[in-house]
Amino acid sequence: MRTVVIGSGAGGLTTASTIRKYNKNMEIVVITKEKYVAYSPCAIPYVISGEIPSFQHIVMHTPEYYRKNRNIEIITESIVVDVDSEKREVVYYDREGNKRTLKYDYLVIATGGETFIPPIEGRDLEGVFKVKTIEDGMKIKDYAQKSTSATVVGAGAIGLEMAYGLRKLGLKVTLVEMAPQVLPRALDIDMAEVVLKYLKDLGIEVILGKPLSKILGDKDGRVKEVVVGNKSHSCDMVVMATGVRPNIELAKRAGCEIGRLAIKVNSRMETSVLNIYAVGDCVETVDFITGQPTLSPFGSTAVRQGKVAGKNIAGISAEFKPVLNAMVSKIGDMEIGSTGISELRAHQSRMEVVVGKAKALTRARYYPGGKPIYVKLIFDIDGTLIGCQIVGGERVAERIDAMSLGILKGVTCEELVNMEFSYAPPVSMVVDPIALAAEDAWDKFRKLK
Repeated sequence: MRTVVIGSGAGGLTTASTIRKYNKNMEIVVITKEKYVAYSPCAIPYVISGEIPSFQHIVMHTPEYYRKNRNIEIITESIVVDVDSEKREVVYYDREGNKRTLKYDYLVIATGGETFIPPIEGRDLEGVFKVKTIEDGMKIKDYAQKSTSATVVGAGAIGLEMAYGLRKLGLKVTLVEMAPQVLPRALDIDMAEVVLKYLKDLGIEVILGKPLSKILGDKDGRVKEVVVGNKSHSCDMVVMATGVRPNIELAKRAGCEIGRLAIKVNSRMETSVLNIYAVGDCVETVDFITGQPTLSPFGSTAVRQGKVAGKNIAGISAEFKPVLNAMVSKIGDMEIGSTGISELRAHQSRMEVVVGKAKALTRARYYPGGKPIYVKLIFDIDGTLIGCQIVGGERVAERIDAMSLGILKGVTCEELVNMEFSYAPPVSMVVDPIALAAEDAWDKFRKLK
């Protein structure tokens, strides 16, 4: 029996490793177009900034490691061009350009997402970069070291992290976002304003609500300026952090059903074609709050999906549950996190909500080193928690995780008000900021009665 995995990202390699954990005899082959495997793309901005010493530090394992220690064969720098689900075989070109075919009993499509670059003038100039692979990161860092100014397009988490990284290298940085706020998928505009002020305090120029119109080059074909709206801004390089789109072409060739957003899978990560699974950024999943299809382009999601697919292929029943799309990011000294639905999305879904907010400190006010923290909780009209956003100097991730569990378990506003939180002056306030935000919402609920 042979399983072929297309893609060596978090989802693909987790699937392969999970199969091997529960099945010692299955032949497992991973085919990837990349040279490096088992690295974290999320770490690229932190190598750019110098917080991680080198790109080699973010590579966890080599293909040789998987071959020797897990009996998993990884074929690198090879491109799969077709899947024949009737013959159960994949067609690919190896690194020498030779066309090859490989039979499978099970197939896992883990093709991830493709960087979306808007079709604008100048996108092919020297000095324009995307942020997807470790090679992209290497090129950006090399080019940044001979540049003085940069424009980052896209104010999602990667865009903000890249802007900070380039600024820390000493470049003059302009951040451009079409939406009227930073982090439009994660935060409401009131919470985004806290992040915006921090970015400006770092010396990053932020342009919101305007698209990148074109990129202009010099006589040698190198970037010299960008046009945002109708205004020009000089720069030496442009980083396109404009998001990714699910790579679904091979799934289409295999005859897999495509949903509203990406490859359609069931809770076992099975596609509509027998013995073909799909995991990671190329699949759509279900939003826990709305019940609607959604994308969940996070490494943590891909790993959980890979474990589910791997267990099922190995004969152990497992299911992937609907998602909250919990996220966390760190920009300099600021941590940013969210989970569940935002107030804006709730209104767009015609949900009536009550919001509680609090500004507090991360430690007792008399203890040195306390940092501001902002908490926003979103409750449905029945008082059940459905969303949380936190921006602060420290301890954001664990609070987001706690609120994710709270949402999944249906915790109410009243329960959060009365929840038992741990306390010690060096690490927390005697009343946790979450409880303060819940009390703010509780007062509003009382007025509704």
